[in-house]
Amino acid sequence: MSFSTTPPVPTGVLSTGHPLPYHRLAHVTGRHRWWRPLVGTVTVIGTWLLLFMVVYFVSYGVGTAKGYPEDSDEAIDFGPTLNTALDLTYLAVLIPVVLLVVRWVGRRPAGTVSSVQGRLRLRRLGQYVLLALPLVAAGMGAMLLVPVDGEVTGTGSEVWVGLDRYLPALAMLIVLVPLQAAAEEYAFRGWLLQAVGGLFRSPWIAVLPQAVLFAAAHGWGTPEGFADMVVFGVLAGWLTVRTGGLEAAIALHAVNNLMSFALSAAFVGGLDSDETAADLPWQLAAIDITVIVVFTAVVLWLDRRRARSLGAPDAHPVPEGDLEGAPQGAGASQHAQRVVGSTTS
Repeated sequence: MSFSTTPPVPTGVLSTGHPLPYHRLAHVTGRHRWWRPLVGTVTVIGTWLLLFMVVYFVSYGVGTAKGYPEDSDEAIDFGPTLNTALDLTYLAVLIPVVLLVVRWVGRRPAGTVSSVQGRLRLRRLGQYVLLALPLVAAGMGAMLLVPVDGEVTGTGSEVWVGLDRYLPALAMLIVLVPLQAAAEEYAFRGWLLQAVGGLFRSPWIAVLPQAVLFAAAHGWGTPEGFADMVVFGVLAGWLTVRTGGLEAAIALHAVNNLMSFALSAAFVGGLDSDETAADLPWQLAAIDITVIVVFTAVVLWLDRRRARSLGAPDAHPVPEGDLEGAPQGAGASQHAQRVVGSTTS
């Protein structure tokens, strides 16, 4: 399994008349400069921290006004459901931050961080979600049956929270978890992958740094859990480059997180845990890695099959407009902006 240095991509996004792979889309308008990824990364972090503090202080003020107690960290304790909603919101605000930085600092259409077609390809996203659902469900079922330290994970002293508490928590998770998962993908497989890809042609150089940073952002945990997160970052990055967009990575990430949160919410104290996948023991990490690898293999198989059906073996599908009739040279940058437009959905 390998990348070529210029993997085939849909020819709807152009730079000086030539198709660009996803990781090189920083060059789409011809305005890329070496300093844009650096300034943009600092801007993403700084703007996100600013929004984080805004959300924090607004929630603190509301919580104080309504008489909620403080926890041991002197933050407002809204209870497990609202605390989790707040944590997910802190991450979800990364989506508009990344889109704005791509537009303002990157000087290119914001949608180019979603895919090579300048938008999030919703049909593909739906297909990948349907693929991820049974795979992740099977993996989680296996995790519940595997002994860890002599005990089966799903046979502990868990206490059901009751339907009246579970349904509101589940509704909140269905709304916010996909946004949280997508936000992490826009930050790591989107901005960071394209920032490095703007400086280096090799997709591997673009994929590897974001994978390690993604794992580190989830904490060091256990060696096996950290390795699990690195594998996810590498394969999600690989799928992003090979499929030309974030849809596959978002689908797997969102389905995995939603099922994990939904299971945790079913039991008393489940949402209070601050453990992440980086804390998994080797038995559970091995199952999780297996799910990731199988999902990756199936997505790549489907991608090749789709390409062959369009008469382009081992290539990505060609969208409405192809290179035929596209302007070359000086006019290509303006043509690229018309092709991708300003769609960010």
